[in-house]
Amino acid sequence: MTAPTVSTCLWYEANAQEAATLYCSLFPDARITARMPQIGDPQGRAFLVEFTLMGQAYTAMNGGPHYKLNPAASIMVMVETQAEVDRLWDALLEGGQESRCGWLTDRFGLSWQIIPRALPCLMKADKSGRVVQAMMGMIKLDIAALEAAAKG
Repeated sequence: MTAPTVSTCLWYEANAQEAATLYCSLFPDARITARMPQIGDPQGRAFLVEFTLMGQAYTAMNGGPHYKLNPAASIMVMVETQAEVDRLWDALLEGGQESRCGWLTDRFGLSWQIIPRALPCLMKADKSGRVVQAMMGMIKLDIAALEAAAKG
């Protein structure tokens, strides 16, 4: 018997293939693993697109306008450097909308959190709350500013 697996299904109105292609272009070890066509679509658009990002399985579905993605669920990406924060932020933000504290919504409506790997450690070590206060005032997270806040 095959063990169960877990993956995330993302509902898009009509651009699942475009979204999956963008996401796979941004991460190492990412690829589209399957594409199921929309039956009867003369343009050959996909109904389902399965892909992986850094070992995590996702399915993007063209489900129509009935439901919308929203920030109640997001993909959190932990990165090492400010250059990685900047690269992912800029690529995902194109045509989307920035929010607070490292959150953005891409042009397809999917929410992302681009988080420096150092942030949780800085927050745990900072008993004064300066790191959290600094983070709350940021849109895109700035590692140097967070480290400076931790030092006081």
